[in-house]
Amino acid sequence: MEEPSTSSFASPLPPFAMPSPANSLKAWAGRMWQDLKPTPGRMSNTLRMVLAAVITLLAVLILQVPAYGAPAVYFVFFVDRESPAVSLRSLFLMVPITAAVAVALGIVIFTDNDPMARVLGVGLVGFLAGLLMIGTSLPALGSTWAFVFVSLIALWENHAPADFLVKVSLWAISAFSIPILSSIAVEYLLGSRHPAKLLSEQRKIRAQAFISMFTLFAEQAGPEKRAEAVSMVGRLAATGQDGMQALYNKIVERNLDTGSLRIGARVRITMLAQLMDSAAALGSASYAHDPESLLRYRRIAVEAQAALDDSADAEPLAHEYRMGPHPSLLDRVEGILHAIRSMPTGAGPEDQQLVALPAKKVPILVAGAFTNRANVAFALKISLCATICYILYHAIDYPGISTCVITVFITGLSTSGAIKQKFVFRLLGSLIGGTLGLLSAAFLFPNMDSVTSLVVLIAAVAFIAGWWAQGRRFGYVGMQIAFSFYLVAFEGFSAPTQLSPPRDRLLGILLALVVMWFVFDQIWPVRTVTSMRRAFAVILRNGAALFRLPEGVMPHESVLNEASALRDQVGKTIAALRTMNDAVEFEFGPDRESQIEMSRSILRAALTAVALFWNELVFLHHKRDRKLLDDPRLVALRHDLAAALDAMAGSVANAKSFAAPDASQVVGPSLFEDVRFREYAHNAQTRFHELQNYVEQIGVAG
Repeated sequence: MEEPSTSSFASPLPPFAMPSPANSLKAWAGRMWQDLKPTPGRMSNTLRMVLAAVITLLAVLILQVPAYGAPAVYFVFFVDRESPAVSLRSLFLMVPITAAVAVALGIVIFTDNDPMARVLGVGLVGFLAGLLMIGTSLPALGSTWAFVFVSLIALWENHAPADFLVKVSLWAISAFSIPILSSIAVEYLLGSRHPAKLLSEQRKIRAQAFISMFTLFAEQAGPEKRAEAVSMVGRLAATGQDGMQALYNKIVERNLDTGSLRIGARVRITMLAQLMDSAAALGSASYAHDPESLLRYRRIAVEAQAALDDSADAEPLAHEYRMGPHPSLLDRVEGILHAIRSMPTGAGPEDQQLVALPAKKVPILVAGAFTNRANVAFALKISLCATICYILYHAIDYPGISTCVITVFITGLSTSGAIKQKFVFRLLGSLIGGTLGLLSAAFLFPNMDSVTSLVVLIAAVAFIAGWWAQGRRFGYVGMQIAFSFYLVAFEGFSAPTQLSPPRDRLLGILLALVVMWFVFDQIWPVRTVTSMRRAFAVILRNGAALFRLPEGVMPHESVLNEASALRDQVGKTIAALRTMNDAVEFEFGPDRESQIEMSRSILRAALTAVALFWNELVFLHHKRDRKLLDDPRLVALRHDLAAALDAMAGSVANAKSFAAPDASQVVGPSLFEDVRFREYAHNAQTRFHELQNYVEQIGVAG
């Protein structure tokens, strides 16, 4: 028997739950309000962003930078600010900016400003930028290059002296360097100094809230205490993983001491965030007080405490191996917690290098990204959309809607669900930012007679946009508020006198949305679940490559370097899978609910795969185990696991079932009899069996 949920338990609809048709508008408004609530570090990050925007504004006004005032102030939002070192890495953005200027001028010079050459240039740059966006560890390189290039090449459509256009083009390099340098200076002066400590605290806060909720559930505490605990878990779940990932990025960019963090810190962040989501969903549903549920609540609390203490002494969960294709909320909590507990913790000094991978060891180019057919198709679609928009707005001689081309590169993503998500958010942000700009032009600018008033206005909007931009789900709206407002309200060095620019820019955005909807969703659709399947298949293939690494003849240090690159790709892909899981709800059609359930299954399977891979990573890094790598039994085990993972990858990618090998046959009994291999063999067999069950469900469901 279940006790009906109490309205005071949590918000009417948690930020990760699906809104029902009956209360859709109210539910979405509630989720947005939840997304805007204060979270750890949000105020300080916003204030630093505002300070960088103000410094950029003053520098642009002092230097009288032509044509790029609004884009320069907006570019502050493009600069990563997780740490001074991360911001410093943003200097790489000067490379695509300079390349955009060189390519634009090169096309004009060598083709004598041929109109057809400009059109082909937009198509080619769009294609290459699309590949760079998803084929490198710095996706901003591609979007920045394309963003600046289309802005510059459009200048040559105007009837103006060539020397003037060349000067304006060259000014782009200086204009976009100002926000980058401003952000770097602010971060070095005011950025946090102890990210590992902060990350450990955030992990502890979430774990303790989780433990408290399930302890109160197990003890059958009163409704008020349970409601308070559920509310705390819900608030922490609403923050998502971005804040913790930002702290992780500070550590890897600056190669800082990892403190008390455990190995696989990046994937642990994703696991913990997903665990909080499931716990909050369970808490806001209904409370069951039957004996079996109470026992499971107690076991979950004990397991969570053991995970927090990194203890091996804890009662095993009851249902981790019997989870079916449609698990309950309690099953999901147990499954994710089990995946976290399955991760090796590492205790020796040699395990410290497995906690966080320094950014300098991460290659910029993602292996195999440029030959992946799905990536090439995405780049072709981006190129087609940009070319169509460029031709349309020039064909009808309506330069005011030039934002359509920029919109293509800012909103372009590889899945239909994610694209619809960004479409909605961009439209909402543009309406808010454009309305603020319109109201400012009509009522504020006529009464402003000093730079101080302009700085106050820009700072206020930057604060609103910056605060909004750090939300888990609706953060993109904040960026579009800033983008639209700056374009409308800050066109030059004098107050705007016309109200038509906001109308024209909004029409440009709408035109891009229509074109991209037609290309991405009608001509060449790729559903979000399909992309999740492909991403999970990549994870499985990376796992197969990991198990095959010791088979080569390269030195062991090279093996470790290759393993580090694979581990980084897996960690980033896991985080991306969770983001795509959030975007699935923007899909439409009769099979929407089944797609949402499938996305959850894929994410659960991916988290299980991570534990299997980290069992191998720890074995590879331990010096005491290196002499054991050539043992024929381990060679055979790794060979069988790699072959099985490749078969799983094919099953997942093609949505087909596969011939599942017997897990007990993959790991020979002699390995369990040898004390040197017993723990490794047990973990490998258990994790492989769990992963195999998940993949079988995904293949059959596909």
